[in-house]
Amino acid sequence: MDKVTIDRIQLLHPKLRDEATDIYHDICEVLKGKAMCRFTHTLRTFAEQDALYNAKPQVTKAKGGQSYHNYGLAIDIVLLVDKDGNGTYETASWDVKTDFDSDGKSDWMEVVAIFKRYGWEWGGDWKFYDAPHFQKTLGHSVMELQKMQNTQTVRKNVGYLNL
Repeated sequence: MDKVTIDRIQLLHPKLRDEATDIYHDICEVLKGKAMCRFTHTLRTFAEQDALYNAKPQVTKAKGGQSYHNYGLAIDIVLLVDKDGNGTYETASWDVKTDFDSDGKSDWMEVVAIFKRYGWEWGGDWKFYDAPHFQKTLGHSVMELQKMQNTQTVRKNVGYLNL
């Protein structure tokens, strides 16, 4: 279990935390061997989103408020690989084809299958290909979430929309 990932799960919208924890446990069960999965991004502030949007080269097509990350409804992942077998996962990989644990299945696609089993949308299925991205919208468009953000009182001391 990766403490960084566990900590990042706690940043998700409260309605998704338990499910994301279950997803992560399932991922840990299937990835045996040289690769592990890390959740690299969950909740992002609007300012953090704008910084990625304005970065050169541009990291995202979404401005602050236009990403499900801004509402704690998205996860980005990376595979960390232990190339020399010493127990240190020192290499980041976004390779969707490699079978690091030699079970006959791409490790990345095993992760995708787990997220999809829980009803999450995968950015790898989009016209704008975004393989590290998963989101669960809870039935809301980004435009609806923006409107709610502008008009709804967020839950006191939590900062999440009441979905």
